[in-house]
Amino acid sequence: MLRLFFISFWLLLPLPFLLSNDGLEKLGALKWDKVVHGNQAWRLITCIWLHAGVIHLLANMLSLIFIGIRLEQQFGFSTLSVPFCSGSVLSSLFIQRSISVGASGALCGLLGVMLSELLTNWTIYTNKAEALITLTVSIVINLAVGIFPHVDNFAHIGGFLTGFLLGFVLLLCPQFGWVGRKHLPAGARVTSKHKAYQYLFLVITMVLLIVGFTVGLVMLFRGENGHDHCSWCHYLSCVPTSKWHCGN
Repeated sequence: MLRLFFISFWLLLPLPFLLSNDGLEKLGALKWDKVVHGNQAWRLITCIWLHAGVIHLLANMLSLIFIGIRLEQQFGFSTLSVPFCSGSVLSSLFIQRSISVGASGALCGLLGVMLSELLTNWTIYTNKAEALITLTVSIVINLAVGIFPHVDNFAHIGGFLTGFLLGFVLLLCPQFGWVGRKHLPAGARVTSKHKAYQYLFLVITMVLLIVGFTVGLVMLFRGENGHDHCSWCHYLSCVPTSKWHCGN
């Protein structure tokens, strides 16, 4: 718990620069031309620690605390670093005319981790339907917020997908009935620590992660625009209505 507050404290350090786009850019906001043409790939990580306003900052801090407590208690503090730079690559491919900041992509990654952990360890949960419905509603709400203008939903989507896949790789729980060999008498039957479907998920997601990140990084540093390969993807980040436009 203290470590979560420690992370939140570090998020507060750039607070004097929150209202200045120039200040955010100098501190490390994600900007496509700086990453591709300025050899500043470190912006893919530093942008997570910057925020566009006090409300943005406080919302992410509260989300980190409420989502992170359960994951830290069950799987350890290292779990919180799983989706650390999630979403930055996808955001760079599709948002090239403005800067992007915030930890929302990483927080959506934690939601993805929770969903894959639920599916991977499905047999050890008692209230399966309740857990799945609650988590699904939380994910839908977080992604739905991204259809409003000035919200980088590509970071949310990229973070969620990365966290979802990494959860299958890193958060395998031993099934009930498994006991360490050293506690059993000689000749006793030992059940499998993990189910076959857990190993299947692990292999499939490892392949998808490696291929996905490789393709994404290659496209990014070649200077490609994601919209050239997906003409309708702009609707994922902003849906135009009579109340607002998505041109900027």
